Amino acid sequence: MDKAIVIRPRFEPGRRIIAVSDIHGNLPFFLALMDKVKLTQKDILVLNGDMLEKGQDSLPLLRHLMELSKTHTLYPLCGNCDGLVLRFFDTDELDARFFSSYLPRHPESTLRQLAREGGFDQTEDLPRLRRDLRAAFQPEWAWLRSMPTILETDHLVFVHGGVPSLEGMEELDRWKCMKNDNFLGQGRSFRKWIIVGHWPVTLYDPHIPSSAPIFTRDRRIISIDGACVLKVDGQLNALMLPSEDSEDFTWTAWDGLPTATALDPQEAGTGSVNIRWGRSALELLEEGGELSLCRHLETGRELYILNEYLRRGPQGLWCEDSTDYRLPVEPGDLLTVVRKTKSGFLCKKEGVTGWYYGRLSDIME
Repeated sequence: MDKAIVIRPRFEPGRRIIAVSDIHGNLPFFLALMDKVKLTQKDILVLNGDMLEKGQDSLPLLRHLMELSKTHTLYPLCGNCDGLVLRFFDTDELDARFFSSYLPRHPESTLRQLAREGGFDQTEDLPRLRRDLRAAFQPEWAWLRSMPTILETDHLVFVHGGVPSLEGMEELDRWKCMKNDNFLGQGRSFRKWIIVGHWPVTLYDPHIPSSAPIFTRDRRIISIDGACVLKVDGQLNALMLPSEDSEDFTWTAWDGLPTATALDPQEAGTGSVNIRWGRSALELLEEGGELSLCRHLETGRELYILNEYLRRGPQGLWCEDSTDYRLPVEPGDLLTVVRKTKSGFLCKKEGVTGWYYGRLSDIME
């Protein structure tokens, strides 16, 4: 068992803290978000894991972060996806039961991006690939190896997946700190604020899909993974504090989608369903042009699903995250437009996804 690596830096009073998690190789989103928060060299930027994998720009993002760390106060923590990239560099223990099947199927993987740049992109001989990567990309390997698991200050703890307690954190299993599914559902409470990513926040609510950070103030946990890259309507969140000793948390996000102004009011829907990853099996009831009437097998609820979200797999019909929730809207509200249909708009408001059946102003990119 590899033990967690814990660091305890001192954050000077009055320095703004910005936490971002689960970038997943989306360099354009990260650059746009940093521009939106107006990152400066006075800020402290904590990257709460899973910078890499799943997105198309993992290697350019890695290089950007390596350069950014030379000019800014940057604390990158290791997430489970980052940890997998590092483990391929460090050891062959996962070659047979993971990388031999994963790498051929994922040309966007950080390792494949590195191999293409080095001119030795092959997956038939993993020991040779490892030797080539180690020789060609020593600075990248060293940067990955330098990432700690947990960052603790007087009032805050940053960790990608979660921890069972604040006691004896150096003795914790490193991997279980990085991959700790459904952390909010474990009922834990803490005396310091625990900031986690890993588990997309939209997975927590069975009725209303939201990518906004979840603040459980009574338990002192903040979950900030906005499902960037993973969800069609996902976003990259930035959690901000004016100082380490403050509890005045604010947040903003970037989702790269166009916006428009609502012209008509709409009341919030009730009794809606949030169809989420792993719980998305459907029965097709009536096929339509843009949307099809389906029955969600888990809840029995009938709703219209965007045809472009429908998928067929070995187990049958399923869909990308979908909902029939109606957003509460007032005239003048700024909405992010996910999809436009003849019957209405799938939109986001303050991170919450739902349908709007009123009029919108001209959509702005």
